[in-house]
Amino acid sequence: MELTPRPAPTPASTARHRRSPWAYGVLLAVLVGLGVVVYQGLTSASLYFYNADEAVAQRDDLGDKRFRLQGLVLGGSIASTEDGVDFTVAYNEVEIEVHHDGDPPELFQPGIPVVLEGRWDPSGDFFASDTIRVKHSEQYEAENEGRLEDAERGGAGAADGSTSTTPSP
Repeated sequence: MELTPRPAPTPASTARHRRSPWAYGVLLAVLVGLGVVVYQGLTSASLYFYNADEAVAQRDDLGDKRFRLQGLVLGGSIASTEDGVDFTVAYNEVEIEVHHDGDPPELFQPGIPVVLEGRWDPSGDFFASDTIRVKHSEQYEAENEGRLEDAERGGAGAADGSTSTTPSP
């Protein structure tokens, strides 16, 4: 083992290495890009939610801002259009005419609660929607109750309790 002391460093060997200005430029660009992504993520996640009565009361303040609107689809108000569907939603006895651009979901029907995304039309006469979310029932009832027991038996029986051991061609 060598125990001889090392010579003291000279000022030339302790001089700091200067980084290239390109490295600082790349670092700055990465930080700015990261900031933009975080800003976009936070602003798009803050889509405000209003019931139909609240949206009507704040129509002037909302202007052309995008928001979510909740209401109950009124029976007899649904009419298909070339580019979507028109209907009326209500909440606390306040009704709003809606023009939805695109196909409504399969569960869309009168008498169900919906959440719409969009904005007030510039005229302020209706809500222009591009997304419909339908609240479905929390009750899950099987049409063919025997299927669960059938599956538990390995799929050997039919829903009516009969069994078949003949292979299909």
